[in-house]
Amino acid sequence: MKKLLYSFLILSSATLFAQQKLAIADNMIGTEALFNSKGTSMQVVKVYNSGSELPANLKKFSSVFTNGVTEYKSLDGVKLSKITLASLNKQKDLPANNPVFIDDFKFTDSSTMISTEVPATSKIKEYNGKPTLYIHTK
Repeated sequence: MKKLLYSFLILSSATLFAQQKLAIADNMIGTEALFNSKGTSMQVVKVYNSGSELPANLKKFSSVFTNGVTEYKSLDGVKLSKITLASLNKQKDLPANNPVFIDDFKFTDSSTMISTEVPATSKIKEYNGKPTLYIHTK
């Protein structure tokens, strides 16, 4: 019984640590782990607990981040490498205006920027009968 309990606890903690929360910095999608890894170059502006709390400049993400999101800003003129979802679609020979799923969140605005350091894995799956790009940050 103890072995079973220990196995469950180890598996649960590994799953918890493997999850990365999406965040926003300078109007770009990234992960909290990525932005935190930049040390003092990135600063948390605010943590929003629901999509309805998002300010005007982040309202376009309110349908995606219904449970809130952490907003960061870069300091010291740090520039993070970024790419549009339209460009990612083109790289995969998909229509530029296709939606993209990032960790099961659907992004329909193809002009949305994402950090180039975010995608851990990506694959093309069917969504509503169309090939669609799925990005996983884990």
